[in-house]
Amino acid sequence: MSNGLIRRVEPGSIAEEGGIQPGDCLLSVNGTKVKDIFDYRFLMADDFVLLGLRDSSGEEYELEIEKDTYEDIGIEFDNPLMDSDRSCANKCIFCFVDQMPEGMRDTLYFKDDDTRLSFLTGNYVTLTNTSIKELNRIVAYRMSPINISVHTTDPKLREMMLGNSTAGNIMEKIKVLADGDIKINAQVVLCPGINDGKYLEKTIDDLLVYHNAVESLSIVPVGISKYREGLHPLRLFTPAESLDIIRFIQNKQIDIFHKIGRYFVYAADEFYVKAKLPVPNYDKYDGFPQLENGVGMAALLKQEIIEFTESEEFDKLLKSKGAKPFSLQMTIATGCAAYDIISRMVNIVRSAVEDKAGRLLKNFNVNVVAIENNFFGNTVTVSGLVTGGDLIEQLKGRNLGTKLLFTHNMLRDGENVFLDDVTTEEVSRALGVDVFAVGDTGTEFVESIIG
Repeated sequence: MSNGLIRRVEPGSIAEEGGIQPGDCLLSVNGTKVKDIFDYRFLMADDFVLLGLRDSSGEEYELEIEKDTYEDIGIEFDNPLMDSDRSCANKCIFCFVDQMPEGMRDTLYFKDDDTRLSFLTGNYVTLTNTSIKELNRIVAYRMSPINISVHTTDPKLREMMLGNSTAGNIMEKIKVLADGDIKINAQVVLCPGINDGKYLEKTIDDLLVYHNAVESLSIVPVGISKYREGLHPLRLFTPAESLDIIRFIQNKQIDIFHKIGRYFVYAADEFYVKAKLPVPNYDKYDGFPQLENGVGMAALLKQEIIEFTESEEFDKLLKSKGAKPFSLQMTIATGCAAYDIISRMVNIVRSAVEDKAGRLLKNFNVNVVAIENNFFGNTVTVSGLVTGGDLIEQLKGRNLGTKLLFTHNMLRDGENVFLDDVTTEEVSRALGVDVFAVGDTGTEFVESIIG
């Protein structure tokens, strides 16, 4: 199958007007063969392009297109990369894929480490399978930002942690990207007694040298499942150690803020949960550059909920309930780590509804339930790894109210399937209640409770 096979043509787009159809194949742009999505994005930036295509019958044709610079012509490829994924060349001591049980779907065992996916979907990459030549290509094509799993800048330690003898030159590669004005978001998966302490301080200081390019650095605690037989010995951070990490990062933030005007490095919300501390205020996250890494999600959710419950849209939402008394009775299922946070968010919503609905509110019974992760082990506490089977097992027989809510991050992207291949329909049927996957925003959170 050709890399340029077109899966979909946007209705009303330039491509549709030009006669391109699903099943056609893109061969070249301005006479240059398209290798992958980097080539395509770069070559299509011009305001005039000549496309070489082949239709589904095998006949080749050319199409001249005049458009605005960088304007998208409205085609989607069968393979978003237009090339095969680059699998990971590492054997990281903390890799969660290695901690998966047997018998799951094949896609869950694939380890991607592809800079193109970092640009397209925000995946984090180690750069161990990316040559200096490829980095220069990224610079030339202006593929920014790139998300990099640094873990440590100490060469020998990085080689050990990644299980790769070529992993030690990370700062050389970051310099190539920084000199080329490619923006970088970096992460450290922090392992107790391994890359913390003096190694963490070195990593922060080394990356701070390139603060004009490195926009953010997240510090995320290592995750451990019960399936670690034969793997490198690791443990979780204790509450006291989590508190020490938070204090260390906060002190670094103060110093860094005075130097560059932003906080630069951030501890994941999990550290605050483990230390039983409230997360920092909304204004301590510099615009939330690493939400997908669990950094600042609680602070942003709280802010969005407060803003929405004070808005006219919230008043309209309550009025849509009608003039008759109403009750809100439901269950929110979440991971153990997020239980206290979600409970506090529900209380904010409760206060707002009670204040504005008055006597029309008969009952506000929104029950938050922490789901223990029996599938991966109780050391895994994040909501995104809760399975459908654990939902069924721990909620069956309970009075769940009119509906069950859970974060959409529990589901496979774009599907109604949990990590254990249980579907939302199966959960709904087993529990006898309608189930709803809720988005990340505070507005969606409030609407899912009231709507």
